[in-house]
Amino acid sequence: MSTNPTSVPDPKAHPAPPFPAPSGPAPSGPAPSGGVGIGRTAQVVTGLVLLVPAAVALLWSYVLPSVSTLVESFRRGNGLGGPTESAGGDNYAQVIERGFLGDLGRALLLALVPLLLALLVAPLLALAAQRAGRVPRLVTRALLALPLAAYAPLAVGMAWTMDRFEADRDAWTQAPTLTAVRAVALLTAGLVVAVGATVFLAALRRGPGGGRSGPAVLAVGGVLGLAVVAVTVQSWSLQWPVLGGREDQVAPLVRIVRESVAWLQFGVGAAGNVLLLALLAVLGILAVVLLLITRTRIAFTGWRDRPAGAPTGTPAGAPTGTPTGMSAGAPTGVPAGARNPVALGLLAVGLLAFLGVLAYVLAPWLRALPAEAAPLPSGVSTGQVQVNTWLPPLIPAVVGVGVAALAGFGIGGLRPLGRASELLLLPFAPWLFVGDGPLAIAHFVRAREADQLSTFVGLIPPGWLCIPALVVFTLFFRGQRERWEAGGGFGSTMLLPALPMLAGAGLLSWLVGAQSWLWPQLVVADVRHAPATNLVLLRLAESFGDPEAMRGLVAQVLPLPMLLLFLAAFVALQLLYLDRLVISGGSARGRAD
Repeated sequence: MSTNPTSVPDPKAHPAPPFPAPSGPAPSGPAPSGGVGIGRTAQVVTGLVLLVPAAVALLWSYVLPSVSTLVESFRRGNGLGGPTESAGGDNYAQVIERGFLGDLGRALLLALVPLLLALLVAPLLALAAQRAGRVPRLVTRALLALPLAAYAPLAVGMAWTMDRFEADRDAWTQAPTLTAVRAVALLTAGLVVAVGATVFLAALRRGPGGGRSGPAVLAVGGVLGLAVVAVTVQSWSLQWPVLGGREDQVAPLVRIVRESVAWLQFGVGAAGNVLLLALLAVLGILAVVLLLITRTRIAFTGWRDRPAGAPTGTPAGAPTGTPTGMSAGAPTGVPAGARNPVALGLLAVGLLAFLGVLAYVLAPWLRALPAEAAPLPSGVSTGQVQVNTWLPPLIPAVVGVGVAALAGFGIGGLRPLGRASELLLLPFAPWLFVGDGPLAIAHFVRAREADQLSTFVGLIPPGWLCIPALVVFTLFFRGQRERWEAGGGFGSTMLLPALPMLAGAGLLSWLVGAQSWLWPQLVVADVRHAPATNLVLLRLAESFGDPEAMRGLVAQVLPLPMLLLFLAAFVALQLLYLDRLVISGGSARGRAD
């Protein structure tokens, strides 16, 4: 008999069943799949049914507007219902002649520094935080919530630009491109590093269900880089406060909106949007394919770290199982509780630089928050302005994230196509990175035809599906299914761990929607329905940028109570939930899929 100790059964790892095994022949029919507890046919049908709302929302919010934009790009007309005629390829020729490619090249140039921050600074900061120990990691996470909660690009950008106007006047004249790169890099640095470090922290952790951090880091880095490029080339909210009024540094979307709305050349604007949509579609498909190739998934490791040295007989993917002597939050090869003093020192330097850039950028806006409310137009109250700012984007945020969660569970949790289930993400992939800008004109025409301009209904953003949330929920439920199959209950493995993600995605979508002000600018002409962003732009036109006249209105774009609300929510999510998520890739231990 072998003396190998591994051949000795471990009673803790394989406990005896509470009841004797039944005698007689095994029951016929397919065996249940672990803790899933429902038949395969029911999983397939339910999974596909849960995809229907997302498919309808995709069709209404993305596919049909894209098709109408493509059709309009071959027409010549003013877009106001008058006569139109075929333009052939003339609209595309005009787009190129007017400098679209140059605008796109400058936008890609503006993306260089954010790319460097996302793919070099953010992972180094995350690695230092991971190796510095649990407390430094949690402090880092709490600080990363600051730029997320302070996402107010119009208010922050305008306050910073007006504060630096005199100092940068000569720089804009002598070196406009270099000055634009510096300005956009500073205004986006905190947000890029915060998002990048948050996802890299999850990719560097070692989870209990197997998988490797290498493919996860590759996938996270690739998708993050593609997202930075996509946001930069279509940015309106992040770039307009700096570049909107400069003819020599026009962002692509700024030129498209001018041609469509100001010059009433909707066909030319549509042609520019088609070119932009084509580029974004390629980037979105590449991102989804990368996630599929690396078999990326997200898992929740439990509400607490498993103590070092705890028994390891838990099945793969069970809520609390980790290799002996390892913490669920430790990177590969780092013993639980270990602290690297070099990493701690580098982390301290990195966080000081991070906070310094944040303070430099946010200081002009933060000084305006306690300012007295500026005089409002006649018949408009502060409460009405806040309702117009926050209520309309709340509706599609709740619906869009909720629909995305259902579809994500249908694809990743129920897996109707088996191992090929994630291929169901491909129809959504072309619009993964498409914001409200490239389709705004098509939605505007639809709202005008429905007589919704300058109404509360028209003020509601037109996106009814959050496609990034759909992808994230799919990866999450795919990772959680492994522990569901291992015998975990549906509530403890699927429902409860998903609720904080649902709340976090909804809050983030709500904040971004409230601060994305291109849509209100298109559909609202009546100040009674105007959000705070519209009133800021109105006052800017009236006062020619006088800081004292702007201060009170800038403070209403993201008022102090809302800032504190989002800050508290994002800090809680970072410390109590996001710190428990693991992004892994490759095959899970003992599984082919």
